[in-house]
Amino acid sequence: MQRIQKLTFPFLLLLLLWSQNQLMAQDDLDNLLDKSTNAKSKTQYVEAAFKDIRVVNLHSTETVAARDLVFRISHRFGTLNSGGVNLWGLDNAVIRLSLEYGLHDRLMIGVGRTSNTKDYDFFAKAKILRQSKGARNMPVSLLYVASGVINGQEDPTTFQRTTAQRMSFVHQIILGRKFNDRLSLEVVPTYVHRNLVETRNDQNDMLALGIAGRFKLNSRLAINAEYIMRNPPSDELQRARFDTFQDSFSLGLDIETGGHVFSLHLTNSLSMIEKGFVAETNESWEKGGIHFGFNISRVFSL
Repeated sequence: MQRIQKLTFPFLLLLLLWSQNQLMAQDDLDNLLDKSTNAKSKTQYVEAAFKDIRVVNLHSTETVAARDLVFRISHRFGTLNSGGVNLWGLDNAVIRLSLEYGLHDRLMIGVGRTSNTKDYDFFAKAKILRQSKGARNMPVSLLYVASGVINGQEDPTTFQRTTAQRMSFVHQIILGRKFNDRLSLEVVPTYVHRNLVETRNDQNDMLALGIAGRFKLNSRLAINAEYIMRNPPSDELQRARFDTFQDSFSLGLDIETGGHVFSLHLTNSLSMIEKGFVAETNESWEKGGIHFGFNISRVFSL
């Protein structure tokens, strides 16, 4: 009897420990199931597909947060093939200053001015659909951008433009997706209208398709690339004029440091506004017509 009692006590102790482990395992499983159920019952929005509101020149799927004000200084230098006498383009700087404000987490506005062309630009950007998973599964983000430009250059005395003739307008749809923590891609159908063009063979209206992507290297660095393919006209004279310009291709490196995003660029486009880099790029990578540039921005929470 004493031997049975001696054997029974360890057996009961093991049984108690096993039962406790089983209950804890069941609790863990229940917690996991509850978390999974809660995750499915809530909408989880994808964030930070890109580090900035622009990839290089093209708008990205990002918007400025509500009540945030961004001051941005954009530099674009001369071409690398201008040689050592111009310090490979660094002697010739074009500057664009801009302010961007978030009216809502999904709606922002911006204004800017470019030094060389005296262009004053303005835009509005709205996020119509936002990539998400969970209760609402949306595989892509969809945005609409409308922008306008007023040219402020002085006219010769022989011809004075009206205010309407100085204006150009651009409409863009951005369809983008963040595939994982590193890779994001977007396509940007673009329509450019210029009220007044330089020659009769220039197009007042132009269609283009932008393709852009971002690859994240780490928490602070990301590589960007974009290409804008213009739609050629059917008219032969317009096509000859069209071929004197180039499709825009740009590479960039984003560096995030606290409240700053510092962006380094290589591009064949001197202009930093849509009507310029889509329709008026006249340098080519093959001939060394590459501009170095950089952006630096500061965010103020109001």
